[in-house]
Amino acid sequence: MIFLRMLVRGLYRIRGKYAFSASAWGLLFNPYFFCRKALYLAVRDFGSQLTGKVLDVGCGTKPYKELLSCSEYVGLEYDSPANRATKNAEFFYDGLHFPFSDESFDNILCTQVLEHVFTPEVFMGELHRTLKPGGLVLLTVPFIWPEHECPYDFGRYSSFGLSDLVKRSGFEIIKQTKTCGDVTAFFQLWNSFLLDRIGSRHVLLMEIAFHLAAISNLTGFLFKFILPGNPGLYLDNVMLIRKTERPS
Repeated sequence: MIFLRMLVRGLYRIRGKYAFSASAWGLLFNPYFFCRKALYLAVRDFGSQLTGKVLDVGCGTKPYKELLSCSEYVGLEYDSPANRATKNAEFFYDGLHFPFSDESFDNILCTQVLEHVFTPEVFMGELHRTLKPGGLVLLTVPFIWPEHECPYDFGRYSSFGLSDLVKRSGFEIIKQTKTCGDVTAFFQLWNSFLLDRIGSRHVLLMEIAFHLAAISNLTGFLFKFILPGNPGLYLDNVMLIRKTERPS
């Protein structure tokens, strides 16, 4: 039993190492490989333009910090006991107003946060207010994904709905793309089902779910090169937007 516990702990450490990585080892150790790899690559490619003083809104554990070539990196999180205990933020806010003066940052990173915001217009207004004129925001938002961080999961955005929101908020779209617009979206959702509905029942079932997810990853990776893409069915929206004017 002691050996089993040590083995499980070792596997969890390995999985943590590859949680946000684009490494091929994630196929074996990360049940969220497809979505995490796609977001990692998007932040790496788009984030090269986020220089100067950068604000990471909803920074979590700052998994993308090393991808940015900025002179100053500031993390912001929603103020809650859990976030103060587990997140690597320098600042916390009340869910409405960022604790910064106008035009405080050169650029902003905001990944997988907007779906947890009940007042998106107010949130986008705060991004606009704290950003310098002409500054950039790298924004990623889910399109298809199970409910999470319940009950603070308020919305999903199509590419058209998100485009309309950012334009009404005083931004122009520089680049826009989608992640996992192919069969890997199906395998990623299947892995999420395995962990949420099977693995959550017992630690041993969790281990079984992780191994089944590895098989699913490998299968999805293979079928990606066989089956055609489907750009209308995808996991996440990725946008690079620029501040242009006052929100409407």
